[in-house]
Amino acid sequence: MKDVKELIPHREPFLFVDKIISTEGNKIVAEKYISEEEFYFKGHYPGNPIMPGVLICESMFQTGALLMAQSLTDAEGSPVVTRVNNIRFKNMVKPGDTINIEVVHTETISTAYCFKGKVRIAGKPGVTGKLSASCEFICTLVKEG
Repeated sequence: MKDVKELIPHREPFLFVDKIISTEGNKIVAEKYISEEEFYFKGHYPGNPIMPGVLICESMFQTGALLMAQSLTDAEGSPVVTRVNNIRFKNMVKPGDTINIEVVHTETISTAYCFKGKVRIAGKPGVTGKLSASCEFICTLVKEG
């Protein structure tokens, strides 16, 4: 399996996927460990840090980009989110959590790629598998330059 950095242009500190767990057809599952040292914890609820919801969504977007990179080998350009719908936040992601990110490609309309994503919290006793967030989103490929 290719490394995440070989497939998408994102880099630290704005890379929110550590590794691909599995890819099967139109579905991908990836993972991200949320370190206590993440840059955003310094200012996002100091004393009771939580991962910003927009960054949880970004982990889904990047996972969708990974699926696009694996499925669209002849396509050129960088994946860019053009629409987000039906965002739901259920449980907070805290330092020390590991998140499992599942994205399913549901439809392609012309140059628009439609996805549904879910983020679940794993890695802590008692919270494994709890839904953190879900959304639907659309990406398109934008040519560089």
